[in-house]
Amino acid sequence: MDAISLEVFRHRCAAIAEEMGAALERSAFSSNIQERRDYSCALFDHTGALVAQAAHIPVHLGAMPRSVEAAIAYCAPFSDGDVVLLNDPFAGGTHLPDFTSVAPIFVAGTLVAYSATRAHHADVGGMTPGSMPLSRSLYQEGIIIPPIKLIAAGQRNDAVFALIVRNSRTSDERSGDLAAQLACHQIATARVHELVAKMGPIALTNGFAALIAYGEQRMRQIIQAIPDGQYQATEYLDNDGVDTSPLAIHVTLTIRADSMHIDFTGSASQCRGPLNAPQAVTESAVLYALRLLDGDDMPASAGVYRPLTWNIPVGSILNPLPPAAVAGGNVETSQRVVDTMLSALAQAIPMRIPAQSAGTMNNWTMGGMRNDNTPFAYYETLGGGMGARPTADGLDAVQTHMTNTRNTPVEAFERLYPVRVTQLAVRRGSGGDGASHGGAGLQKSIQFLVPVTITLLTERREFAPQGTHGGGAGASGQNLLSDSEGIVTPLPSKGSFDVPAQSTLHILTPGGGGYGESA
Repeated sequence: MDAISLEVFRHRCAAIAEEMGAALERSAFSSNIQERRDYSCALFDHTGALVAQAAHIPVHLGAMPRSVEAAIAYCAPFSDGDVVLLNDPFAGGTHLPDFTSVAPIFVAGTLVAYSATRAHHADVGGMTPGSMPLSRSLYQEGIIIPPIKLIAAGQRNDAVFALIVRNSRTSDERSGDLAAQLACHQIATARVHELVAKMGPIALTNGFAALIAYGEQRMRQIIQAIPDGQYQATEYLDNDGVDTSPLAIHVTLTIRADSMHIDFTGSASQCRGPLNAPQAVTESAVLYALRLLDGDDMPASAGVYRPLTWNIPVGSILNPLPPAAVAGGNVETSQRVVDTMLSALAQAIPMRIPAQSAGTMNNWTMGGMRNDNTPFAYYETLGGGMGARPTADGLDAVQTHMTNTRNTPVEAFERLYPVRVTQLAVRRGSGGDGASHGGAGLQKSIQFLVPVTITLLTERREFAPQGTHGGGAGASGQNLLSDSEGIVTPLPSKGSFDVPAQSTLHILTPGGGGYGESA
């Protein structure tokens, strides 16, 4: 396949994933999928190798190949019309709110591809509303679903479907979101059939192989542009919410020609709190950091993994043993892995690496009962400051690195939930000083109109995002709670709290670091 034909084919495949995502967004029930767009879609070849993905959530996409591997290992052989569902972090998943669906695509009785979706469901049970608790075990985080054929030969297993949605505090919402997620595989099947009708099955298979080879070629070019050598860095998570000690993430990168070995020896052992990251999440963060070194057109395929070798110690915070708590590993530890990777790469290519961004998804959840006695649960991540770049300031109040969701519009938020947003603003002055300034974080204040349980899983409250080349650090984040009398109480970075009506939660997110010394 010549270069132009390959590029056209690549975008055709990516467009299938994009269309799946658009259908999921339009048909889902929850604001988390409909408004925040916390979902991802991808396309795989007949062996389960990634060939294309949409521009959705980085932490979802890099980890999704492990889900397809697990679906094949647990549920093959497949029939036309099958759909596998899973969320088990120790069998292809990331954390329990992320439901992943995998469907084989058959043409004339021959398996030619797989489609996959991942969507964050706002409540899947567990010890607190929103299913992002300060847990000490996976069993406290919600329903655990090993890979299972939820749809077999086009027939949904309604008993299992009912079991899954019944384990959510908001069953109707889960039912609608899950039905939407399962249905969008029909789009992938239809579009792949159209490709086969246009190209023929052999050309399709050859095209997939060419995309995988192209991904490998581009990753080798990225690595070859980095000087040979060994580069090390250590970053720290504030704590795991259970113990107060910081948690180290250490990486050693060894670069030889066009290959790289990534070794996380020296990282903290798995922790008691929910900051453990399954291996797939760690791999996803590494891949994301390396893809930053290429342009926007960096291909996404299984080939990008081929130049990489790994050592992620079993039993560490980056490759824990079950039943470790993992709710925050996907969202918080992944961010620090990116920071650690970029700190190591900055030793080799200092002029290409920006200052540190906010480094946290600022996760918070709430749940309770409305005045009409109907339950509700809500999950949200908040943006922060982007790190300054060598030739430009960082952006203010944006999602960075492993997250790519939108905010829930205030109008939709207040319409759907018993809350009032009293402030949503850029946190001026929170970016680090420098020749280029770090981006500012944001401040969001939410008044609760009924009693609620809130949970916080946030980072960068102790270790601020650092500047580079003489640039200043960004401001650390803060979590505060004010009561109906206006008395303000600081909250820790992680924890669950029962909050009376008329209380207001204030989340101030970190700013990005500055780049270079101020003039």
